[in-house]
Amino acid sequence: MSERKSGVLLHITSLPGTPGIGTLGTNAFRFADWLKSAGQTLWQVLPLGPTGYGDSPYASFSTFAGNPLLIDLDDLVKRGWADPNEITPPDYIKNTGYVDFGSVVWWKMPLLYKCGSYFQKHCNQADRVAYEAFKNDNAVWLNNFADFTSIKKFYDAKAKDEGVSGVKSMWNQFWPKDLASHDPTAVSKWDGSHTEDIEAIKTVQFFFYTQWNALKKYANSLGIKIIGDIPIFVAGDSADVWAAQHLFQMDKDTLLQKTCAGVPPDYFSATGQLWGNPLYDWDAMKKDNYSWWVDRIKQMLKLVDIVRIDHFRGFEAYWQIPYGAPNAIEGKWVKGPDHALFAEIKKRLGDLPIIAEDLGVITEEVEALRDDCAFPGMKILQFAFNSEEWTEESEENKDLPSNFKSPNVIVYTGTHDNDTTTGYFAGDSEDKIQLRANAAHYFKLKGKPSASELTHVLINAAFESTADTAIIPMQDLFALGSEARMNTPSTLGGTNWAWRMDESQFSASIAQKLKDLSVKTKRNQ
Repeated sequence: MSERKSGVLLHITSLPGTPGIGTLGTNAFRFADWLKSAGQTLWQVLPLGPTGYGDSPYASFSTFAGNPLLIDLDDLVKRGWADPNEITPPDYIKNTGYVDFGSVVWWKMPLLYKCGSYFQKHCNQADRVAYEAFKNDNAVWLNNFADFTSIKKFYDAKAKDEGVSGVKSMWNQFWPKDLASHDPTAVSKWDGSHTEDIEAIKTVQFFFYTQWNALKKYANSLGIKIIGDIPIFVAGDSADVWAAQHLFQMDKDTLLQKTCAGVPPDYFSATGQLWGNPLYDWDAMKKDNYSWWVDRIKQMLKLVDIVRIDHFRGFEAYWQIPYGAPNAIEGKWVKGPDHALFAEIKKRLGDLPIIAEDLGVITEEVEALRDDCAFPGMKILQFAFNSEEWTEESEENKDLPSNFKSPNVIVYTGTHDNDTTTGYFAGDSEDKIQLRANAAHYFKLKGKPSASELTHVLINAAFESTADTAIIPMQDLFALGSEARMNTPSTLGGTNWAWRMDESQFSASIAQKLKDLSVKTKRNQ
């Protein structure tokens, strides 16, 4: 990861032209072609797991499974795995505009299970052999995910009929105790009486993995590596926690979490952030030589070429909040596995291409863990011009290009949690005016540059910087405003995770400009 290179951040859901949501179909391959024409060698995506409440890819029903919503229906038909008469979407499913996750789930999930049943009845011998090999190779996580999903579908419907919602409908509060506790006899009995449903769920995962592997193989053939993303924590409502409760801080009797993840109060939030994820029992994981995490990284590296780990600081120490607390104030810092985890991962998997998301307030101990593992950290140029007490000479501003201490970093204009760069700079408030003035001063720009002009300046700065790697969100390449923001942290609904690019943005002129910039800054190796 020490070569000069560059790429684009665009999640699969944001691809254009398919019903309701971006998919792994034709336009995904077209985007790989576009990256190649733009001289780019990296494509960064967000987590690929099946999304639940809130539609966040960072809160998945499984850290190992793929998101069925990304499956391309036309490709299934071409492969003979779906009935062409079944895949026409209803009128309320559009090919353009924001993703309406609720409508897409309502329409697409039952259809995919129907396609799974169709495959089981009509697939040829070669496809049958490939499917059985997929089940065998992924048996541990796939069996747990299929069981969890089948049971969840049944009891979610029952909870809805009974007017139960929210956390009260989750597996650890609403399911029968024997199923909730993952009792082998109870799960086996469920398997025996729901074989068709479970087989359809596994088949849908086969669809995802087949399409994803084809896309990755194609991208790699063009010289493009894919950067994937895994959250440090997993969702409480997931097959991961349900099937491995002993590896989390859970009460064995009530099956409820003892603690929750989050971050402490800071400048941005007086009460901190209460994420709610269950925390790992690191002592239990250590007894098993961190096998769950080794398997997680190993599986991820089957899907992608480089892994970005979100909230990396939580491995050194994490903010532990009592379960049921109203906010994050009552939390405390608890030591994590630190170097021991990554020593075990390296011992069993070798040196790995991992990016450490090290944003926010980072201690010397976290920096030591990152540097001792030789993982590149991240720099965000938007953070470099904060209007409060800003000076370009400040060595504390680690995101200023002139303050990069090592080339072993990934520089971004912004991330999926930031506003677009144009949106970040735009506005008539005193803070926004000062923000633009700070950037103009640093880059020695004349006059009063607009927000969109500064976006292009930051893109150039990222490419010209000493950072080994530069990644630009697709929205910034077109200087899009806040309407194209991917996510606003600590909020639900609205247009979070819903932005989709327009087909016109497969632009040859923008691709050429990006290629020229890559050549100029020697990132086209």
